[in-house]
Amino acid sequence: MATWGEFESAAPELAKAVSARFGAHKHHVLATIRADGSPRVSGTEVEFLDNGTLRLGSMLNALKARDLQRDPRYAIHTNPGDQSMEGGDAKISGRAVELVDPEALQKIFDAAPPELSRYNVFDLDITEVVLTELVEDELKVRLWKPSAPVQTFTR
Repeated sequence: MATWGEFESAAPELAKAVSARFGAHKHHVLATIRADGSPRVSGTEVEFLDNGTLRLGSMLNALKARDLQRDPRYAIHTNPGDQSMEGGDAKISGRAVELVDPEALQKIFDAAPPELSRYNVFDLDITEVVLTELVEDELKVRLWKPSAPVQTFTR
């Protein structure tokens, strides 16, 4: 697994394109695993921190948070926006690590808007990043995994 910062260092061009896709819209789609093993999709927001961390917050004890507490595997898909595929279609998957240290959480809560007094906070470790783009009537798929170079496929 890798942090966002490690991904940025290993694949800066791809990281810039993926970050742009996440920055193009505020809300994205998070996939988690329910207790019975079936998938759950939820709306979510992510934050790219200056320290190289990809972070997700959730309303306190929301179903998606409970899913991640039980099984940390996740996948996030960017909002497709106007459906033009401009800039590509980005997906990140990996494992979520919940922040539970009271001091660290209090610093996060103190910096948040007052209406967000308490919530679950997860830092997202990355096992895979995919960017799919339409380039000259072909799909161009770029795939990155930790400890491997970016692979490019066209269809």
